[in-house]
Amino acid sequence: EAVEHAKEAAAHGKQGHADALVKHAEGALHHAEAAGVKNPHLDEGIKHLKEAVEHGKAGHADVATQHAEGAVTHLSEVK
Repeated sequence: EAVEHAKEAAAHGKQGHADALVKHAEGALHHAEAAGVKNPHLDEGIKHLKEAVEHGKAGHADVATQHAEGAVTHLSEVK
């Protein structure tokens, strides 16, 4: 679930939709934090999602998109 939301966040960010990016990044963050596993990729993914939310709320869709994509990369590595 977290990966799918992060992918949606990145897709919206590429379209310049910072508000939709934030919504999906927050959804991904919720699922990632609820995973309850110890994994360095999960930790990095969560950091990127928090950055994506922060930059998205500030209207910086381009920077937020980069963080959402980073989250996708790391969360995809979580087994």
